[in-house]
Amino acid sequence: MAVDRANGSSLQWGPGDTEFGIKYRFIEQNKSSWVPSVAIYPLLEAPTGDSARGLGTGRTHAFVPIWVQKDFGDWTTYGGGGYWINPGPTNKNYWFAGWVLERKITDKFMLGVELFHQTPNVIGGMELTGFSSGTLFRQPSSEIGVTQSTGFNIGGIYDFTNNYHLLFSFGRGLQHAKETNEFSWYIGFEVTGGPTE
Repeated sequence: MAVDRANGSSLQWGPGDTEFGIKYRFIEQNKSSWVPSVAIYPLLEAPTGDSARGLGTGRTHAFVPIWVQKDFGDWTTYGGGGYWINPGPTNKNYWFAGWVLERKITDKFMLGVELFHQTPNVIGGMELTGFSSGTLFRQPSSEIGVTQSTGFNIGGIYDFTNNYHLLFSFGRGLQHAKETNEFSWYIGFEVTGGPTE
C-alpha cells in the first residue's frame, strides 16, 4: 500500500510499486570467528502503482547490492550497498549504502537503528545521508526527484511465523532534510520462504 501527500494536494493512497528480489548468501558466517555472512540481493521494482497519483514511478527499476552480516548473540549488525538502475528523462542511476545494528528483544521481536546514504538519483540533485532505527535495512528510494541524502531510521520486525513478518520504521534525513526527508515512516508485510536453519 502506498501513501502520498504532496504539499498542497490531497492524500492519495492505494497499491504502490511492487518489489521482487532474491537473496543468495555465498559466504556463511563463522559463529566462532569474525568471518561474516556475505550475500547478493538483487531486486526489481515493478511499476504497479499509479504514477499519476504519486503512488508509483511508472518505470521498472533495479537494484544490485552486496550485503555483509555478523551475529553476536542477541545482537546483529549488517550493511552494504549497491547500484540502482533508475530510468527516466531527468533521472540518473545512483549508489546507496547503509549500516544497521539490531537487537533481538524476544523470540519474535527485534529493534534496530540504521544510518544510510544515497547519491543523487536525478540530474543536478544533492546527496542524502540519514539515520534510521529498525531491524529492516531501508531500501533506497527510486522515487523521482530525490537528491543525494543521508538519513537515520529506527524500526523493528515482528515475526508472526517463520514466513510472515511485520516490518516498520520511522526516521529523518540528516543531510538536506528540508528537501529530502524531514520525517518518514514505513510499514510493510514480508513473506519469506526457503529452507530454515
